[in-house]
Amino acid sequence: MGTVEAANKDANGSLLEKNPSVVFVLGGPGSGKGTQCANIVQNFGYTHLSAGDLLRAEIKSGSENGTMIQNMIKEGKIVPSEVTIKLLQKAMQESGNDKFLIDGFPRNEENRAAFEKVTGIEPAFVLFFDCPEEEMERRLLSRNQGREDDNIETIRKRFKVFLESSLPVINYYDAKGKVRKVIDSCVSTIFFTNIKVPLVLRTSQIFLLD
Repeated sequence: MGTVEAANKDANGSLLEKNPSVVFVLGGPGSGKGTQCANIVQNFGYTHLSAGDLLRAEIKSGSENGTMIQNMIKEGKIVPSEVTIKLLQKAMQESGNDKFLIDGFPRNEENRAAFEKVTGIEPAFVLFFDCPEEEMERRLLSRNQGREDDNIETIRKRFKVFLESSLPVINYYDAKGKVRKVIDSCVSTIFFTNIKVPLVLRTSQIFLLD
């Protein structure tokens, strides 16, 4: 067994020993995922891992992977699974926690299958933030964070990628009874009290936010 493969196996084995609880947080860009993840972290002790933040940190590092990631994001493409999974595994291992909100991943069926195969972990459930495209677009354009992927053309590419690639992932987990849908009815203020239930009971399916 090669050194890299052996190291990956050891790291993954150490992570699995914790019997981690993973919640995937999915929704279109600007659907309010990040805001609510912060509330969940504060109230339930989860570690929030944003796939997007991890990828942007890698870009900032100036590594070869970072350059490749930057070019793909500019083109509205999805970064290869192995790159994101490696970053997620490293962050999970270093956190010291056993409860994780993974925000913005998996983004397609290949991501999903690769994550479960590589990590040996299936999510406890999926929080799906359902928000109209017009509202998500408004939020992204108004937040003015200086992000390179927050121009109108790239935003619309991201919407298209989400619809074509991420919805099948949500449908897959929905068929397994693992999706908890949060419906955001066009308001910018999302009420955290409406998503406490799935974290405590893991039963209710739909939460109206208005």
